[in-house]
Parts: sequence; C-alpha cells; structure tokens
Amino acid sequence: MIDITPIPAFDDNYIWLLTRSGYDGCAVVDPGDEDPVIERIRSVGLRLDAILITHKHGDHVGGIAGLKAQWPDALVYGPANEPVRAIERPLRDGDRVSLQGLDIEFAVFDVPGHTEGHIAYYAPGILFCGDTLFAGGCGRVFSGTFEQLSASLERLGRLPADTHVYCAHEYTLANLGFAEWVEPDSEALRERTRRDQRSRAADRPTVPSTIGDELATNPFMRTDQANVVAAAAEWAGRPLSSRAEVFRALRTWKDKDYD
Repeated sequence: MIDITPIPAFDDNYIWLLTRSGYDGCAVVDPGDEDPVIERIRSVGLRLDAILITHKHGDHVGGIAGLKAQWPDALVYGPANEPVRAIERPLRDGDRVSLQGLDIEFAVFDVPGHTEGHIAYYAPGILFCGDTLFAGGCGRVFSGTFEQLSASLERLGRLPADTHVYCAHEYTLANLGFAEWVEPDSEALRERTRRDQRSRAADRPTVPSTIGDELATNPFMRTDQANVVAAAAEWAGRPLSSRAEVFRALRTWKDKDYD
C-alpha cells in the first residue's frame, strides 16, 4: 500500500512524498525546494527514484537540480507542453507512469488553464493536480485560458467522489472564505470550514480533500448549480449562458475583489 506524506515548503507549498513499506525507494511530486526533500528522504533512509512535475512554475520545479545532484538516477517526469528543461520523460494526455517499486501506475491528464501545459497524475483514489484544483478553490489563470481551466475542472469533477485530491498549496481557509461569498447559505460549506479550521488550529494540513468535498463546496466545481450561477451573474451584471462563462466570472470576481 502506498503512503503519501506532505513535505511543507516555502510559506504554503506541499511537496508530496510517495513511499511503500518494505521498499527502499521513493518518489516526490512538485519539488519546488530540494532542501526539505533531501532532509526528509535522508532521515528515513530512502533513495529517490522518480520526480513527478505537474507544471512549470518555480515553486514546483525549483528543487529538481538539487535533487538530481543527490540522486542522479532519479527520473524526472513532466508535461511535454511546458518549458521545463529538466524533464526526461515528457508526458501527454493518455500516457501512463508506472512506478514499479512503489507498485503504482498513474494515468496522465492534460488539465491546462493555470498554465498552458499543466498535467495531473491519477490512480484509483489518488489525484495529484498541482495548481489546477485546490481544496475549496482553483489556480489563477496565468499562461492558459479561462475556458481551458473551466474544462479541466469539469474533467476532474467526473472522477469518483472518493478520489483524494493532493493539491500543492495550503490555501483552503482563504478559498472557503470566498466560497462563502458565493454560497452564503450553504450548510455543507459551513461544516467544511469548521472542520478545516480545526485542522489548521491543530497544525494539520487540510489536504487531501476529496472530489466529493469539492463538488459539494467548491464554487469553481459547481458552475452548473443554480445558486452559483445566480451569484456569478449578479457579480458580472449580466446573464451567463455556459459553465465556462460562470467560471470566468467567479475567477475574475475572486481575483479582483477577494485575493
């Protein structure tokens, strides 16, 4: 059985460490900083076999060179459509990544929008989604488009509800604050906020969440729900005729008035 552990980095990043009992290798996802990763891997006496990258931003790739200096044989997997020179195994939608020592295989999804070539890694019950989907929110649109990110979130929303969502940042409480602007009467949202506040008060991560959590409380995953559509249309000051239009209004609203 694979174990997935967060390694905190910077102010709010999580680098994910993948291990399996009885195996002396490991993998990491989105190592923006090598130092905490090296410290953790050394402390448990493991060898780094693989580095999985979701997108090009420095807080996700900045530690690759330092990790390769320590473990030259670690293979670097990442998006074929992003300019990350360190990638040794470029990946596209439909590719598969088999980490044999960890006894797990991931399907690769193209999930652009935050960046132009962002990918995600999925195995039953597990999703590493970088900055596409956050607990309670989603990434900003940088080098992709609003339409791409809307479609990417719809795709992730079709995964099984019990899929654990391993995003890359501890943004949850701020995201839920904006969600309360959109759906102020949501009891599910209030309960999730109370739960995640308890986690942070105890210095525990709020992630992973689940796809079910996100479909119930994340406005960016609920762009087909009448009350979310109405709130977005009221802010935009016009009717919104598609999920992509609702998404654009919500993301722009959060960018301008909340963040």
